[in-house]
Amino acid sequence: MATAAINESSPRTSASTKLGWALSGMAILFLGTDAGAKILVPAMMAAYTPPQLQIPTDAGFYRLLGTILAVSTTLFAIPRTAFLGAVLLTGYLGGAVATHLSAGSPLLSNTLFGVYLGAAVWGGLWLRDSRVRALLPLRG
Repeated sequence: MATAAINESSPRTSASTKLGWALSGMAILFLGTDAGAKILVPAMMAAYTPPQLQIPTDAGFYRLLGTILAVSTTLFAIPRTAFLGAVLLTGYLGGAVATHLSAGSPLLSNTLFGVYLGAAVWGGLWLRDSRVRALLPLRG
């Protein structure tokens, strides 16, 4: 028990936590902006969505996507519910990857962008939360 308290106050943990929050913050900022755009200006989002993605252009559809993304991102931003938010964001981003893959979007830029965001979400959470590090330890 005393070891855990010492580890939590060590400079490494502090640096890890700061880096984790920075990484999480970038993901939260991007995902929050995307959610807000889908909710507030769905017609613009629909107009700029490539037709090969075969996503409905209905404003209600974009608002629903935006709401799902906003709730998931909010849960991720709150430390107490961050793990649940990360799981929900993983599902959301997995759908984005599948959509781009089925549409034949460029692999490294468009298709794998959801994977990059997912790595930022989980990497940031791993760095900022010792419970996640205990659940998913890296082995050297």
